[in-house]
Amino acid sequence: MPDPAHSVTAIPPCMATMDVMPDGDRMTVTVWGELDLGSRRLLPDLHDILTLSGSGIDLRLDAVGFCDCSGLNVLLDLRLRALDEGKTVTVRSSGRAVGRLLDLTGTRELFAAPGPHRDGPTAEDGPTAEDGPTAEGGPRRGAADDEEIHADDRELRSEVTQLRRAMQTRPTIDLARGILMASFGLSPERAWSVLVRTSQNTNTKLHHLARDLVGTVCGGTLPEPVQQQLAAAVASTAPRSGAAEDGTGVP
Repeated sequence: MPDPAHSVTAIPPCMATMDVMPDGDRMTVTVWGELDLGSRRLLPDLHDILTLSGSGIDLRLDAVGFCDCSGLNVLLDLRLRALDEGKTVTVRSSGRAVGRLLDLTGTRELFAAPGPHRDGPTAEDGPTAEDGPTAEGGPRRGAADDEEIHADDRELRSEVTQLRRAMQTRPTIDLARGILMASFGLSPERAWSVLVRTSQNTNTKLHHLARDLVGTVCGGTLPEPVQQQLAAAVASTAPRSGAAEDGTGVP
């Protein structure tokens, strides 16, 4: 079967707009609208803005009313480009939609602003590795602390890599959910439930099911057992008051 990335040949229209304001050696980018699969169309402009900046981009996402994993993937792509250029991308502010997704995926700290630069430790910092033991006889900071920091960094990088791999399939899943919403008049939550239930009942990986469902738009067909389980899932999940949701007309 073809790779999911090649199942979709067109990116939907972008439902977001942005405004750019220089701020010293950084660029402040304010975004309005929705960050979904179509927001990938913003990446070329964001890459140009990043290149023009001295140290990176500060994002203000308060006015973003919707953000899914495709939108988050755009932010992660931008951050990866920034790392390649020795720059940073921070989320200075965000609304509920973006903030909830950052918290659920554990990626908020990836876009946190770095702390203020200081020339050296202050009195509040406590003893350094060179200071020796504290007055209370506590352990001094040294190589063990550095190793712990490096271990945390490696773990964080591993988590980000796993997250990015998982999110590569999300655009196709989001498209499949949209097809179910349009075909049967389902809400986003019910369309998601139909996908998950059909995946479980047919022992099919979710992203494989989504890929095959998206393929029906280009003339493909679902196997008969999958059609039956999909129809059953629609019938049991959606309200029974509408003909569009009675399980008929399965792609």
